[in-house]
Amino acid sequence: DRLRSRGLGDVYKRQIQYVVDNGIGTLTFNRPTVANGFNIEMCKEILEVLDQAHNDESVRALLINAEGKVFSAGGDLTEMERAVNEGDTESLFEIVELVAQISMALKRLPKPVIMSLQGAAAGAAFNMALAADFVVAANNVRFIQAFVNVGLAPDAGGLFLLTRAIGMNRAMHIVMTGEAVSAEKGKELGFVYKVCELEDLETATRRLVEKLAKGPAQSYRVMKEMMWNSFLAGWEEYKKFEVEKQCELGLSEDFKEGVLAFTERRRPKFGQK
Repeated sequence: DRLRSRGLGDVYKRQIQYVVDNGIGTLTFNRPTVANGFNIEMCKEILEVLDQAHNDESVRALLINAEGKVFSAGGDLTEMERAVNEGDTESLFEIVELVAQISMALKRLPKPVIMSLQGAAAGAAFNMALAADFVVAANNVRFIQAFVNVGLAPDAGGLFLLTRAIGMNRAMHIVMTGEAVSAEKGKELGFVYKVCELEDLETATRRLVEKLAKGPAQSYRVMKEMMWNSFLAGWEEYKKFEVEKQCELGLSEDFKEGVLAFTERRRPKFGQK
């Protein structure tokens, strides 16, 4: 049952990998050469897998991990640079919508979602981690709301989820400063479930995932429905607002300067023509 059709492995091997084994679906980000940065193709592949996992009764838990030293740097800034240089606003807007859909799909998946992180989770990757039910993090992980560094605001449901996870003021401190949050601090704040040594990450994650995969699937489904209705019912409307505002920022001079400064490895000079 590792791959129900040979074609599935072929379809998803470019940007991600997906394997189903013994009740566990494992989705692996597979762009380590660009720190697993999200581009349009990768986001679409992730959404296809999430839809499949949602409807596949043999999948009782979903594990999300990544190849390489970094879980994900968030949006692919190389792709953003290309879009800025070519005036390709359509691509910029599309990825804002896609990452928002991914976070929402994770929270609406009627099964436990476990993320296993190493290195860093920046930008949209941080916010997708907030959408997971459990985050197991190596002690070298840094969570970064990196949007402020390129003149953007949190996407992928970031502020909606972060304020609910840690409170309004602490969330604003993190998103406005862009300061890194350690794995241990994330556990203290409540959005990380477990912190372990890097060499123990796979074992610790597997132990948790296998336990959850053996649990009561119907109970998990109802728990996630209850959580949605009690805390997250306004997310659909918020998503429209988030995407609209992020797209406005994507047209700003500050965003263009932020991307240019990143590629030139210098500090951005915001608010200047």
